[in-house]
Formats: sequence, structure tokens, C-alpha cells
Amino acid sequence: MYKQHRKYLLVTLLLLGVCGLPAHGKNISATKIGNRIDVTIGNTFFTSYHFADNEKYPFFYPVNAPFSGNSVTSMRNGEYPHHSSLFFGCDMVNGGNYWQEGLERGRIVSIGARIIEGQGERVVIEDECIWKRPDAPSPIIDRRKILISAPSDSLFVIDFDIEIEMLMDVTILKTNHSLFSARIDPALSVKQGGVMINSAGREGEKATFGEASPWIDCYGTRRAGVEGIALMQHPSNKWYPSPWFTRDYGFISPTPMYWPEDDKETQLKKGEVIRLRYRVLVHAGDFKEAGIADEFEKYKDE
Repeated sequence: MYKQHRKYLLVTLLLLGVCGLPAHGKNISATKIGNRIDVTIGNTFFTSYHFADNEKYPFFYPVNAPFSGNSVTSMRNGEYPHHSSLFFGCDMVNGGNYWQEGLERGRIVSIGARIIEGQGERVVIEDECIWKRPDAPSPIIDRRKILISAPSDSLFVIDFDIEIEMLMDVTILKTNHSLFSARIDPALSVKQGGVMINSAGREGEKATFGEASPWIDCYGTRRAGVEGIALMQHPSNKWYPSPWFTRDYGFISPTPMYWPEDDKETQLKKGEVIRLRYRVLVHAGDFKEAGIADEFEKYKDE
């Protein structure tokens, strides 16, 4: 009787996917409410994509972890008010600033956020954004596709696919403020006992800053257990693998504009279109338990 009960329990666990084996994706839904799109995984709120016209740029916040339900990202603290959770932007673009606070310095304005697939094993959001500032022509328009999925109860995924088109010749001066970035929740930061690790196994700001790596994972211990966020750059990206700008207080960004080829600037021609792909993994466990290296192997072939 005991053996039969044990066998039944094991089968049940396997079906539920809690033994670390692949599980069917959870039902996901997206709802547009005013100037944001809310995404729910199962019965749990996961994230919102914000695109109000009075914001510096569109961004995701919160980005909630599978078990604790707390965000793995942070939103605009007093020290760095220009860090809006999970976002895409750039400074030093033809004299404009599409990253730091101050709308008059430049904004990335959504002109068409919409839900393409609103329910199922994934949701798909598309947006088109114009980069603009007063009394200056717009240098860039971008078109982004966002795919959100949940392969298991312990892993939520945001795929961010963006094409940036140069509307004129563009010069980006050397800057650490560039492209896709994540401001990590302080509770998961190295400063508060968390771990920041890249694909080579190097840890912390000193070992990861300026290092080219396909991915970086940040995780720490909460009351619900260990959980974190990994950011990956796809091998098809221009400048891959970009060096990373990292901070122990909780910031990661693969940012080629801080290490331009001539050490001064990046130049892009009018009409040039650059496609950049990033994957965000919001996960339970540390980088080994979450299988981050294996997840990248899957991603690079997609």
C-alpha cells in the first residue's frame, strides 16, 4: 500500500511539473488599461508594460517573481530616478538624452502599443515608438515585439525584440546609458547579499564590468526562497556579445556604446535598421537550479 501511494505521489508531482521537468505553459492573458498593458500568468499578476505619453520611455514594472510575487526589479529610487525597472533607451543621441530624467531632453514616445495575442500559452504585444525632443528632428523610430510566456511554475519569460531605424545620420557619443537594461530590486543586489554572475562564472561588479558575456543572472534570498532575473542578448545582435555595465547596487546592461570601436562614438547611417533581441528570465532558484546556461543554449538557436 505504501509503495502504491508513493508511486501515485511521484506521478502526480511529475504531472504538476514540480520535479524540475518541463511543464506545459500556463494560461497567460493581457489586458490594455489606459496607458499600460497588464499581463497575468494563471491567476497571478506578472507585469505591466507602461507607455504613457508623459513618461521618459516605455518600461515594464513590476516584474514579479513566480513564488514570492515580489518584483525582481526596482523603480526610480532617489539616487537614480532615471532607472525605471526594465527598459530600453539611450543617451548622447544627436545631442538628445533618451535615458535620464527631463522630458525636454528627449523622450521615446509610444505611438501604437497594442495586443496582438491576448490569451493562451503566450501573449504578444507590439509597439512603435518615436524618439523626439523639442525643436529637433526625430533621429530614430523603433518597432518592438514583446512575447511573454511561462514554461513552468518557476520560470517566466519576456522576449524583447526591437528594430531601431535611423531617420537621419545618427551619432551616439560614448555613454554608459544605452539600450536594454534592468534595475534590480535592492533585496537581490550584491550589496545586500545577492549574487551577480555571468556566463564565465565571474561574480560581482569588479569581475563582470566591461566583460563580454551572453548573459548575466542576478538572484538573492527572500522569505519565499531564492529567486532572481537573468538578462540575455541574442547572438544575432549587432555588437554581440556586448560588454556589460554592471553595478553591485543592482544594475545590469549589455551596453556597446560605452565601448565604441574608436573609443569616442558610434555612427549609424540614415535608413540603417538594427534588430536587437533580448530575453528576460524571471526565475526561482539560483542560476544552476534555474538552468540559465541551458536556457541560453535554447535561446541562441531560436
